[in-house]
Parts: sequence; structure tokens; C-alpha cells
Amino acid sequence: MTFNELQLSEPILRALKEKKYTTPTPIQSKAIPIALDGRDILGIAQTGTGKTAAFAIPIIEHLGKQKNIKGIKALILTPTRELAIQINDTFTDYGKHSRLKHTVIFGGVNQNPQIRSLNRGVDILIATPGRLLDFISQKIISLDSLTHFVLDEADRMLDMGFIHDIKRLLPLLPKKRQTMLFSATMPNEIANIIKTILYKPQRVEVAPASSVVDSIEQHIYFVEKPQKIELLINVLREQKEKTTIIFSRTKHGADKIARTLNNRKIRCEAIHGNKSQNARQNALQNLKSGKSRIIVATDIAARGIDIKDLGVVINYDLPDVAETYVHRIGRTGRAGNSGIAYTFCSQDEHMIVKSIQKLTNKRLNTVLVPA
Repeated sequence: MTFNELQLSEPILRALKEKKYTTPTPIQSKAIPIALDGRDILGIAQTGTGKTAAFAIPIIEHLGKQKNIKGIKALILTPTRELAIQINDTFTDYGKHSRLKHTVIFGGVNQNPQIRSLNRGVDILIATPGRLLDFISQKIISLDSLTHFVLDEADRMLDMGFIHDIKRLLPLLPKKRQTMLFSATMPNEIANIIKTILYKPQRVEVAPASSVVDSIEQHIYFVEKPQKIELLINVLREQKEKTTIIFSRTKHGADKIARTLNNRKIRCEAIHGNKSQNARQNALQNLKSGKSRIIVATDIAARGIDIKDLGVVINYDLPDVAETYVHRIGRTGRAGNSGIAYTFCSQDEHMIVKSIQKLTNKRLNTVLVPA
């Protein structure tokens, strides 16, 4: 299937052509026709599957046909600032030949530039929950004109404690609307929300956990915690040409790893919830521009960040659940590229490795730690 076969309008096709996008991803080819038909969607898909375009393209198509309706017509709610910015960039790419206006709002920064942007008129709003509810309470934002609502990364919303904000928001949305919900996993709390916000949804599911990791070379080192940092330095030197993300379980751990690597003349930056928005954006920009090639991150800070041509993922600390391991390493090996994942496993982390191997149906390749 090609984008031409999806019977999209000329402005969208022109934007896709300019980006050299000709073939939709599986989630796009399944979801776009359903969304264009105006139906609600329950999408089970991870970051990196192309799900942003799966809802952005139909929204641009629908709103482009509306005449002289003022106010916010589409709301995309997302858990992190970084993901909100990336979604906003996607609307810039696909909507460049439409007359639609979009903007992004999130907390942690001065609200005045965001208010000025809203006052200029917005058709599509991308927002994080806290700042959105704040602006609604200040009567800066009204959702009375809303026709489209997207809840993205629903399971991460739950992880980050935004579920109560979502429950506060839902009664403020017009009852007549198209709703699309995307989640990588389906916890009970999300399943309950689905019953209240989706009307006869069409389920669209791609890339089960076991297949996501098939294209990724996976290695595991059994190493005790005091030896992890020297092992990390050795691995980074072996892979010195590749863009790398290192996962730490805690914010403090991420800072400590970054500080040690920089002291050893290996340039890297840490991103986590305690970092300012500017610091996090600068770190990502440095990675994209080539100024640095290594980021140390916690799971919550990294969720939603899509780093193109990511060559290596290193699990310095193993996650608490096997699904998170799949999310982590699934950031590499995308779009036909090869990817490598290294996992450092200490004695107290052996049980989670068994869970990972059971989930992925794949044995990790054990590598001996250099003497």
C-alpha cells in the first residue's frame, strides 16, 4: 500500500512527498482509513511505529474541510514535554500546505508566550495535562468547539500519575467528538477509561513485543554493580561512532553516570524529571546536531523521545518489568537499520532477565566481562 492509495488530499500528499514518505507503516495503513471514516480508535502501538502520523493525517484532512469554525477543534493530550514538541513538529510537517494553525503547551516554562500563541487562534492544540487544566481554569482555553480528541501514550500517563488529571478533563470535552486512544500496554485502569471515552472503537494493534526485538542484536553482561561503570566505558569506546542512549533506574544514578563519563572525557548529557525543560531540549538538540552522541536517561524522561539513527541502547540498570526492556531497546533497529542492545545484569537483577527472555521468546547473548 502507498499513501496515494489512502485517497488523501493533494496538500497532504505533497507534504508527504516532500518528506520522501511513500509507504505507510503498518499502524498508519490500518488506522488512517478508520480515522478518515470518523470512527473511534483504540491503538495498541509503541513509540516509533509511526502512530503520530496515524492520527495527525486524518485530523488535518478532516479539519481542512471544515468551514469558518473558530476555536480549538483538535486536542492531542500527551504525557511529556518532549513528546508534545515532537507531535507539534509532525503537524508542521504534514500540515504545511494547509491553513490550519497548531501550537503546543506544557508546564515548566513561562506561560505568556504560550498564551500569545493561543490568542492568535489555534485549530489544533498539543498539550500536557497539567498546563492544559491550568489554562482551562484560567479561562484561557475553551474546548467547546472540539471535534477530535487524541489521548496518546495512555499507559505512560498512568505511570506518571496523570490519571486523575485525565478524569478531571473528560467531563469538559464535548460528547460528540472523534476519539483516538493509543497505548503500548493495556493496564486495567486504562481499560476502564476506554469504556468511558471511546464509542464502538475499532482496535488497531501492531508489533507485539516479541517481534519488536527480532531485528536487534542483544547482548548481556553478568557484572556486579561496582564494575558496571568500567564496563560501560569499555563498551562506549568500542561503539564510539554510534549514537547511544544509556538507561539508569534513578535520576541520581543518571547524573552520577553522566558525571563519571564526562570526567573520563566521554561527552554525554543526562535527561530526567529534575532537569529544566531547556536543559532537556538542549541535550536532545546536541544529540541531533552531532555535538554529543550519548544521553543518559531515566525511563520516564526518555518515553516519547524518538532519536533517529540510534545505534546502541545500554541497560545500565535493568527495568522493573520486562515490557519496559522491550520499549527501551525498541528505540534502535528502526526503519530497516541494525541496532545493538547491551544489558548489564547484577546478582539482584537475574529474575527480571528470565522475565525478559520469556516475554521476547529470545535468549540474550551472554558476553564475558573483560578481565
